[in-house]
Amino acid sequence: MSVSSRDSATGAGWHGQEPGHFESLMPDRVKKLSWLNPATLWSARNGPLASLFGDPTNDERRRWVAGQRDRGVPADLVIERDDPETYSFMLIADTGEGDAPQYAVVPGLLEAGEGSRFAVLSSDVIYPVGSANDYGPKFFRPYQDYNAPIYAIPGNHDWYDGLTGFMRVFCEALALPAAARPKVLSAGWWRTLLWKSPAAADEQRLAEARSLRSAPAQQSEQPGPYWAIDSGPLRIIGIDTGLLGGIDKEQGEWLRRVSQGPRPKILVTGSPIYVDDKYHPCAIEGGGTVDEIVRDADCHYVAAIGGDIHNYQHYPVEVDGRTIEYVVSGGGGAFMHATHIIPRVTVAGVTEQDFRCYPLRGDSLAFYSGLYGRRLRMKRFFALTSEQASAVIAKRLGIPPTRTTNAVVTLRTRLLATLLGVPSRPHGRSWFRLPVRKIYTQVLSPGSVTYTPPFFKSFLRLDVTPHDLRIRCFAATGYREQEVAPPVEDDFTIPFG
Repeated sequence: MSVSSRDSATGAGWHGQEPGHFESLMPDRVKKLSWLNPATLWSARNGPLASLFGDPTNDERRRWVAGQRDRGVPADLVIERDDPETYSFMLIADTGEGDAPQYAVVPGLLEAGEGSRFAVLSSDVIYPVGSANDYGPKFFRPYQDYNAPIYAIPGNHDWYDGLTGFMRVFCEALALPAAARPKVLSAGWWRTLLWKSPAAADEQRLAEARSLRSAPAQQSEQPGPYWAIDSGPLRIIGIDTGLLGGIDKEQGEWLRRVSQGPRPKILVTGSPIYVDDKYHPCAIEGGGTVDEIVRDADCHYVAAIGGDIHNYQHYPVEVDGRTIEYVVSGGGGAFMHATHIIPRVTVAGVTEQDFRCYPLRGDSLAFYSGLYGRRLRMKRFFALTSEQASAVIAKRLGIPPTRTTNAVVTLRTRLLATLLGVPSRPHGRSWFRLPVRKIYTQVLSPGSVTYTPPFFKSFLRLDVTPHDLRIRCFAATGYREQEVAPPVEDDFTIPFG
């Protein structure tokens, strides 16, 4: 096992190691996805349109699920597996850009995933718009050597084509018939004027892509965009949070039903409940929240794992005398969301001593300083070593540095920390910062992904026994050492009972 970023800057991937072999897995020609390209933003316009003119996701999801039940899937949408009492499975999320950062995750995933029974892909299987025609290089090819089934829940980008590609690939469902047109001049009518319709699937191209994962051991079919998996002593429940991060009333009623009973449970969701020191309980149409169900002692949830945010965060939250582990795990391949903008953690009683993130805040700040130096052609001004970045983070937030550093905090490093969004006081937000998160409203977004290591990607391995659940977060930097022996960035065990 390699040393992790918590042990050394070399473990984080900073000091010139041998490049990984992941590029040998990639197609000869790869189209680089740039979120600075107006064409990319225009193709992904359905999210902003839903915010402005009303979100049709709940109605469309009900149509998809009704169609699946008409086809004869189990009414409770439960997948019954014959896994033993002791086994492992993998979890990756926000994967499908189809470029170097996504493929860099694959060697470590195969290494750490040896012997696992299946994988769960949570959120944003395909970027930018979830088209069925993109599944070859962005799903089937990267994971062709993972010799077990892969189940998935959709993210907002999978909904940008009305979920058509996702349902075709994972549920064998054909495209929905056109919905009734909304009343003229209504909000829905204005939305449809600009709404992006799903692209027709190229069936020959899709069949060729499927052949890459055609082994019997790799086959699976799930009942819908949300589901439950009964596996050994555990029930894994995946929900579909659509375009804007909520669930429909019917799905909420289903979630309450399948969450009952003494069996320990994990929630897998496209919208994390705790993230960036904030609480997002996930609204249910008609009233209530998803987290109310997770917190209900009669439902016996032990963890809730969400994608959508492209990094790793871990919040162990005390709820009525027990601990529920809330995890953000969205580092499977897409561009990295900053962690250095996270203030000193105090949400829900979780402290910095309890909190974990990857990349470390200092590594995130060093990464973004390099990114802006290249984009603005001011490399010398923006240059920050990981040691300098760690030191200024510790100073600004009033926390000890994770890695030992002798770097001195200077006026320049303080200025760069402010410009790049490090909170100006332990529990505050920076008074001014360059854009480091919003890809639709900010010009110099982190969506302008880098294609050279270190990548700071991650994935999870979950080891289940009759008595407990062990969760490990593994890093993928793009360097050979971390491919051969993926470093562990977080490791904790949850007792059942």
